[in-house]
Amino acid sequence: MIKSTKTTLKFTNVEKLNKLHQFIEEYRDVVSQFINLLWSQENLPTLVPKALTSQINTWLSKRAVQAAAKQASGVIRGTKKKQKQRLYVYNKLVEEGKYKQARKLKRIIDSTTTTKPNISDIQPELDQRFIKQDWENTTIFDGIVTLSSLGRKYKIPVPIKKTKHFNKLLAKGNLKLGIRLSKQNITFMFTLPEVPKKTVGAILGLDIGVKNVFTLSNGISSQPDIHGHTLDSINKKLSRKKKGSKAFLRAQQHRTNYINWSLNQLNLENVKTIRAENIKHLRKGSKTSRYLSHFTYTEIYSKLENLSETNGVHIERLSPTYTSQRCSKCGWVCSRNRKGKQFKCVVCKFSEDADLNAAKNISTPLKAISKEQRLLHKNRKGFYWNEIGKEFIVSSTPET
Repeated sequence: MIKSTKTTLKFTNVEKLNKLHQFIEEYRDVVSQFINLLWSQENLPTLVPKALTSQINTWLSKRAVQAAAKQASGVIRGTKKKQKQRLYVYNKLVEEGKYKQARKLKRIIDSTTTTKPNISDIQPELDQRFIKQDWENTTIFDGIVTLSSLGRKYKIPVPIKKTKHFNKLLAKGNLKLGIRLSKQNITFMFTLPEVPKKTVGAILGLDIGVKNVFTLSNGISSQPDIHGHTLDSINKKLSRKKKGSKAFLRAQQHRTNYINWSLNQLNLENVKTIRAENIKHLRKGSKTSRYLSHFTYTEIYSKLENLSETNGVHIERLSPTYTSQRCSKCGWVCSRNRKGKQFKCVVCKFSEDADLNAAKNISTPLKAISKEQRLLHKNRKGFYWNEIGKEFIVSSTPET
């Protein structure tokens, strides 16, 4: 298992920092040149031949050019991989005579245009040939990472101060020799032992919200940080910023930091399974406000899966259909049950925070509702949807 952590470059002096920035800009230009050369090739080599590397106009060292070529080749393969997978599945469906499914997939293939990747913010990936790590230096810093073989005879010592996350990963695993380099940070990678999945423990439902990062079925939810910020307040701040501006990018980073901080508060020690909504294509085909456009459930999922992997917790993704409209006490589903942040059952009058009610429903083993049943829109009049094994499952008669 590979995990990474970032350390700041703010302790590097201006002259060295300028050299690093020059190298990164030149490296990105070289990657761009390789993408233009390799884009039309069918079988991409992992190691780009000398016949192609010699065509590159740059002041980078030959070693750095090879690293850029390898990275460009990987980026192109990753970009084209999804479309190749679709074509493979399409051919299999045709062979098996599943023509209806094949036609549907073919429409997706025809409507998807694979374009050259944007590498304007790509980070150079440098292995042990470029770096020397010294963690036993006598300076005030925790370590010195010296970069060399970059070109122009650059030899740049970079002072490093370890973060809490760095030390946490170092205590659990082994530091790899390679790094990723950006204009603000150095990213270190660690090899950690695989954590076996737990076989005993609690099963929790987790509701992902627009205002709260999460709400658990046991009543725990994300809290404001020490400055009073919540996901709601940060998204409102983002909606007021001009996209692409420095203020917008700072607010985006603030959102990422808050999501990471919030999920790090989760105590997964005695948890075996987390059941979460499988949210997909939330805004596809519909217009949303600027506020809602900053709801980033993919980032929340990514962090949650990362935490689950390191803590041996299973993640189950369930359909979110009707989980916010079902009463967790009596099982009655109705669109009139929920109004904003408040849930109140129109049958049994049970009242609770809407996110907490949804989290309890997610943690409950319920029989799946088919697409055909959803299209009947029974939730408008209401129906019972109870646990597997209970008397009434998807029944349209209220309990008396």
